[in-house]
Amino acid sequence: MTRILGIEVRRSAALGTVLVLLVAGGILLYAAPQRWAASWMALAMAEREYLVLLWPLALAAGAWQARREHRSHVAELFASTARPRVQRMVPVLGAMAIAAAAAYLLVAAAGLPWIIDTAHYLPARAFLVLAVGVLAMIGGVWLGLAVGRLVPSMVTAPVLAVAGIAFLMLLPVATGHRNWLSLVFSPMYGMGQYTDYQTVGARVSVAQVIWLIAFAVAAAVLLASGGWRTRVAALLPVTLGAALALAVVPRGEFVDNPTDTVAQELVCADGAPRVCVSRVHAGLLSEVVPPARQALAALAKLPDAPTAVHEDTTTYYPSWSPAPQPGVVLLDVHVDKYGHLAWPDRVVPRVVIAALTPPIACEDGFNPSASRAAAAYVLGVEPVAGWGEWDVVSDQPDTEQAALWNGLRKLPEQEAVARVAALRRAAAGCKDLKDALTGSAR
Repeated sequence: MTRILGIEVRRSAALGTVLVLLVAGGILLYAAPQRWAASWMALAMAEREYLVLLWPLALAAGAWQARREHRSHVAELFASTARPRVQRMVPVLGAMAIAAAAAYLLVAAAGLPWIIDTAHYLPARAFLVLAVGVLAMIGGVWLGLAVGRLVPSMVTAPVLAVAGIAFLMLLPVATGHRNWLSLVFSPMYGMGQYTDYQTVGARVSVAQVIWLIAFAVAAAVLLASGGWRTRVAALLPVTLGAALALAVVPRGEFVDNPTDTVAQELVCADGAPRVCVSRVHAGLLSEVVPPARQALAALAKLPDAPTAVHEDTTTYYPSWSPAPQPGVVLLDVHVDKYGHLAWPDRVVPRVVIAALTPPIACEDGFNPSASRAAAAYVLGVEPVAGWGEWDVVSDQPDTEQAALWNGLRKLPEQEAVARVAALRRAAAGCKDLKDALTGSAR
């Protein structure tokens, strides 16, 4: 049987399928590496999202392979042999399944060298997410085989590819945007990451595995069918699989983007001052520590200065933020498209600005110009518009920021430091920052 399978791999469309899927997947993967460079889970989820193209291509590959007997005009000859059709279909099912699975895994492996140095957190669920993608590809190529056998036309493959894309794109609309329902029947739904802490629920993956196995079995039965009774019987695994999957899948507001609390846990560097990042960003700790400690050293001139920097693990969907801690400054940590710390030269001002900004729970008191002006004074540099932001520096002048900064420079150092300290107290109390910085609050 192994020898027959090897011959089928070499002579069928299996090798061509691997090549096409690998090229398409590689192009999709490296067209936007910033979408998955943060972690292994991000890579697994991004590839699942790329099933919007890879799965229809698998359908088309299966349909193209199914035309082999029709193209060679040997279908009637094979049908006249004593060998059961099921037995004749096993090698082609195996060859195309190996091709689809290998291509999917090779696409994932293509991302490995990109992030292996910085992505240190590898959750077990990432393998489950990857396995679901593999099952989806096998089910897709087997369904293509079945449809291609029933409709052995040259247009079957491209039509199936277009239909596959349309199905995946329109399914959320067809399900009335019921997230839990779309998650079961679409292997790409819910794979977009809102945060680096996002994961895929275990029950969601189990439900998807159940459905995709049932789907693949139905496609194999349909391919091996010799009459209408067997074709109708293919509906049985689909029905049972869908019912069981729907019973397993959880229902809830955030079922499609749960948070991995282990990925959110803080990992701290040795020594003092204390600098910590989330576990998912542990590979960036060495890049965060030097500028974070430099910022804490600059803030040390203030009374009751902060003594630690923690990554801000706030999430907005679902809404959650870490509890404020005295002496701790929260810092947003972002990953660039190469898997390293994004905008490392702006970490110092970001930490200082964060120390002089009201907590996110405050409804009033926010004044970015006042916070940036005070931070610029602490660091002894001249601020520019948008200074301290992550990604851009605006060309438009911030006149209020410049005026506040110049006002601090004209004061004696002791008075200027006292005003910056007053601004920090005002920020902690959600009060007006400008009044504190100009002395109007006294």
